[in-house]
Amino acid sequence: MKIDWLRPLLGEPGPFATVYLDATPSRESTDREIGSRWRSVRRSLESQGAPPGLCDTLEEALRSSARGVGVHGRVLVATEEAGILVDRVLSEPPAVQHGEYGPVPYLIQAARAADETVDHLVVTVDRQGADLTWSVGGERANQPEPLTVEGGHDDITKVKTGSLNDRRLDARAEDSWERNAEAVAAEVDRQVAEHRPELVVLTGEGRSVGLVRGALSKRSVDLLVEVPGGSRSAGAKDSVFAQRLADEVEACRARRRAVVVDAYREGQGRADGSVTALADVVTVLQRGQVRELILSDELRSGSEIDGTEVWVGPEPLQIGSDRASVVALGADDGVHPLPASVALVRAALGQDAGLTFVPAGSVELVDGVGALLRWTDAGTPSESAPTMSGDQRRLRDVV
Repeated sequence: MKIDWLRPLLGEPGPFATVYLDATPSRESTDREIGSRWRSVRRSLESQGAPPGLCDTLEEALRSSARGVGVHGRVLVATEEAGILVDRVLSEPPAVQHGEYGPVPYLIQAARAADETVDHLVVTVDRQGADLTWSVGGERANQPEPLTVEGGHDDITKVKTGSLNDRRLDARAEDSWERNAEAVAAEVDRQVAEHRPELVVLTGEGRSVGLVRGALSKRSVDLLVEVPGGSRSAGAKDSVFAQRLADEVEACRARRRAVVVDAYREGQGRADGSVTALADVVTVLQRGQVRELILSDELRSGSEIDGTEVWVGPEPLQIGSDRASVVALGADDGVHPLPASVALVRAALGQDAGLTFVPAGSVELVDGVGALLRWTDAGTPSESAPTMSGDQRRLRDVV
């Protein structure tokens, strides 16, 4: 999973306010319902020392919640000086609405919420053109605008008399369908190249679906699934298509996770290409080796790692198990401890690594953490023998 949406937090001085809120509309006005849900969260933030101006900024952003979205939540991260840094729509409201104010943002919860999303483009086609609708990681500020593509070729109706003249009209209609489909495909290819979705969903009128698919580039086709039931016409059964779309998005999310899990297991099996245990993950993060940071989905407040601190410097890859190891990486000032979960995500973001949450027990994760590596060398911690970390829990009992 891409976590580059967290990049605005890198290098930003705290303290940070992090808010998780149910933003589901009700029969009341949006302003009233957001105000009611926000009130207790604001009191909590202020009791932790959050300035009134920062709370006002958060409240204004929350009141601008997308209307008519249905059941959803919001997560926001902000500072008094920079304002709103992260504003994401969550597919499910948080189980507990809360606000935290402190020197670091609460990244794990935000990342867990992002793991539920799949960047995707829905292309709904008919003979005249298409509607293109985006869902990009829940990030409201960076959401591409919906787009309508009209092919511009008007001879789209066939006739059934069978005369020579009508056959000519039919041929012109076929040609118009094809030209319109090519115009739609060209725009889809452009959008895919610009926004890099994980999934392209093609739906609509059957003949047009086939024509558009045939005109798409390989890059787009590799991301494509066809989902029946979508329509540009008023009165279509949107709820049926919405459920089919949700199923495809969840299937894509499962495939994304399975690719990482399979690669991690392969690396563990040959003792090369992946590591586990907090000390070893810290080592490969500081060396810039991590392709994907892997965390157990049980990693939440109260877990073992959440109560553990590691040391960091001003730069994301300045991370170590103690202060001396971070100073040895060239950090002179600004060396301080962070909760391990925060420091790991920060270091992963600093080397353009991804982040994947996996079900507990699906893979072996000592301390609830692991890493899939870009490369290995003689200095990479090995899972086949004890390392300098002295963490004997990594040594498996072989039965």
